[in-house]
Amino acid sequence: MTLKIGTRGSPLALAQAHMVAAALDGPSEIVVVVTTGDRVQDRPLAEIGGKALWTKELDAALLDGRIDLAVHSMKDVETHLPGGIALAAMLPRADVRDRLIGAASLAGLPAGARLGTSSPRRAAQVRSIRPDIAIVPLRGNVATRLAKIAAGEADATLLAAAGLDRLGLDEGHAIPLETMLPAPAQGAVGVTCRAGDAAVLAALAAIDHAPTHAAVRLERAFLAALGADCHSSVAALAADAGGDVRFRCEILSPDGAERVTAERTFAAHDAAAGVAAIAADLLARASPGLRALFAAPERAG
Repeated sequence: MTLKIGTRGSPLALAQAHMVAAALDGPSEIVVVVTTGDRVQDRPLAEIGGKALWTKELDAALLDGRIDLAVHSMKDVETHLPGGIALAAMLPRADVRDRLIGAASLAGLPAGARLGTSSPRRAAQVRSIRPDIAIVPLRGNVATRLAKIAAGEADATLLAAAGLDRLGLDEGHAIPLETMLPAPAQGAVGVTCRAGDAAVLAALAAIDHAPTHAAVRLERAFLAALGADCHSSVAALAADAGGDVRFRCEILSPDGAERVTAERTFAAHDAAAGVAAIAADLLARASPGLRALFAAPERAG
């Protein structure tokens, strides 16, 4: 059986789809599916529908049988999957950090510099560290955003190191995790399929990287416990700590003025409960204004 692999058509999405194809045992075919997120480039996604704009067309193609599996950057996947869709596999996680394009460090940016991003998390983190920096909207695939910086539309931007590496681009300077934690699931490539498709589920189980899957599952559980949505400024990273789990996270107000952080290490078998407790602790320590941004779990996406 030739497996039909659904993907967005950006160079990075195609590179990730080819990574999945190379990992699978057997013939496959790449099928490009155009998403709303690809078509709409002039507005932040949070204003027009959030993460679903990267995934809903791929979900529809899965459910109607046009494709057998879909490849995603996990940080762009909604916390709660649609009915009938299973998150079946993840490839080994790559570099989770952000890279700064346009300067050697955030401290090295001149006063009042313009940093282009449409990520609420990145915008809030930068404002927390450098409140003098002006945040300007910047969307598009990696090449488009690099071109916009070269054209002077902004002085700097932040891009995921994993994406740059997968495209073979040695651009920018990595931001230390102590300075900026990544988005939940950043650096991970996930594969979805129809929940009842036993043959495809078996094929994907063979390529699943269990440590990545476990870490990303915890980070996504943290988002769900917070009731975070596409407007929320959230960072989280789960990492192995000698068999235990080290979990670092933070929530921020949009202006970066409030930043509530936590770091815990807990046994792997207690990880799910530990993540839920961390989320509750962060919300308890947040101001009413910040807590209200996470007060409606049914909005989570």
